[in-house]
Amino acid sequence: MALEQDKDLRELIRKAALLNAISHDGKAQAGAMVGKVLGERQDLRSCVKELSVVINSVVNEVNSYSLSEQRSIVEQNWPETQKKEKVEEKKLPTLPNANKFKQIVTRFSPNPDCVLHLGSARAIILSHEYARMHNGKFILRFEDTDPKIKKPALEFYESIRKDLKWLGVHVDEEYIQSDRLPIYYEYVEKLVAAGAAYVCECKQEVFHKISLSRQACPCRDLSLTEQLERWHKMVNGGYNEGQAVVRVKTELDHPNPAVRDWPALRIVDTKKYPHPRVGSKYILWPLYNLAAGIDDHLMGMTHIIRGKEHYTNMIRQKYMYQALGWEYPEAIHYGRLKITDAFLSKSKIIAGVKDGTYAGFDDPRLGTFAALRKRGITPEAIKKMIIDVGIKPNDVTLSWENLYAYNRKILDASSNRYFFVPDPIELKVNGIPKGFTSKLPLHPEKPESGFREYTITPNKDGTPTSFWIPKKDAMNIEQGKIIRLMELFNVEITKVDKQATIDAVESKLMAVEAKYFSENYEDVRKIKAQLIQWIPKGTEFFCEVILQNAQTVTGFAENESKKLKPDVIIQFERFGFTRVNEVNQKMVAYYAHK
Repeated sequence: MALEQDKDLRELIRKAALLNAISHDGKAQAGAMVGKVLGERQDLRSCVKELSVVINSVVNEVNSYSLSEQRSIVEQNWPETQKKEKVEEKKLPTLPNANKFKQIVTRFSPNPDCVLHLGSARAIILSHEYARMHNGKFILRFEDTDPKIKKPALEFYESIRKDLKWLGVHVDEEYIQSDRLPIYYEYVEKLVAAGAAYVCECKQEVFHKISLSRQACPCRDLSLTEQLERWHKMVNGGYNEGQAVVRVKTELDHPNPAVRDWPALRIVDTKKYPHPRVGSKYILWPLYNLAAGIDDHLMGMTHIIRGKEHYTNMIRQKYMYQALGWEYPEAIHYGRLKITDAFLSKSKIIAGVKDGTYAGFDDPRLGTFAALRKRGITPEAIKKMIIDVGIKPNDVTLSWENLYAYNRKILDASSNRYFFVPDPIELKVNGIPKGFTSKLPLHPEKPESGFREYTITPNKDGTPTSFWIPKKDAMNIEQGKIIRLMELFNVEITKVDKQATIDAVESKLMAVEAKYFSENYEDVRKIKAQLIQWIPKGTEFFCEVILQNAQTVTGFAENESKKLKPDVIIQFERFGFTRVNEVNQKMVAYYAHK
């Protein structure tokens, strides 16, 4: 007997695949099946290639079911395998040296030059979670002190606040650095007066060569009187852009050239490059390490949680802290988090929105929080993923599927189910003997959620009853095959017009004909009849689903979908989770994932 016709073997594989699937968020792994099957059927070791073909066939069938359908089949047939074990939720490790502080204070400090995206999630969530764990304080600080290169824009201050609120982040205090320039000037003067900083008039390329040779530039050793004169000249507008910069003194022979006498404050021609909030009121603008370092101390920061690319910034800032007699906060530098195929370049996102490549900052192709929110990715899923990754210093690479797995667990438990027929093809069924009422649960595990109900009655004139079915399913139908219209009845295919099926989009042609076969699911379960979604012709509700690649799938949603409200996340069975965007003359939804 050919392995493909061995019903006992297929059932063995099907059980293994279903159990594997519900352990892996609905996606069985074919590679995991071979060993399991050979463990019980050692007689098949000589025909592994043929066995792999059967395994792939069964796995594809199992993976076409939704996770809830897979669980339902397993609980019906093999309930003994479903002993539920408690899985402990991962928690963040203890915050270093937390006991030495009266109150834990953390911060998130974005530059409002773009909307937030998934790359910001780690800094936001870790900092906020640690503040909440210790009943501490979480600060939002807008670092908007570059009016020329990374110029902030007014719209992004508010969009960042909105994104943080969506993520469930509660901000205890908010600061904007462009309001604090006089504070930075005060501390720069203290540094200059203490001989810990100086005004450098060297051109950048000249200073760079001197620094690489581990020598002092001519400006470094000027008298204190001359240094203060230069500083006052800067404050009073005596220099133009590029003519002077304040540098913090470090060791000239420090092994890292980037640390040597680092730049702290420079001049920007704000008549040419006005700041969006304060215009051209100031021309002296602090660089990152000066403003962030001063603010971290003045705002009582106890723990700075950021990427290891900032490790050198910590070394730079410690020279300033030492000069001012301050103790540096605890610093945690986590490894890089890369998300494959996630588009996270702020400059390219902005350019793409401006030139029309993207429909907006919430275009589904982007990794912005606005785009994820529009697609139905939950903040809870993002939070769980980030907490599981934690604060480890080693680099981590994740994929979109990792995020989808977290999101799927959340949505599968909460989202109501509806039928969606993409690329609809007409199915005409003859010989329906009586009226049938299909009572479809909104959620298979939550009867309290309610039902959708459809009544199918035979036409009085004897003409066939028409349904819409997905084109993808219609393409796999053959004459003589028995299929089941989900939760309704079984039919036998009597005619398939393949050409009409291929050519049709919203087909009015008779693409598929069938006759009533039986009502009971048990009649077709053993032959593993194909289960097909359906919508009665005449009750269809036109629907557009925008995919992750911004392409659109059109089809019919069931009539009950008209009751849905925008922002609700649902599952279109056998299609995927979607977020409802609008329900008017038609339904528009955004696709999240399978």
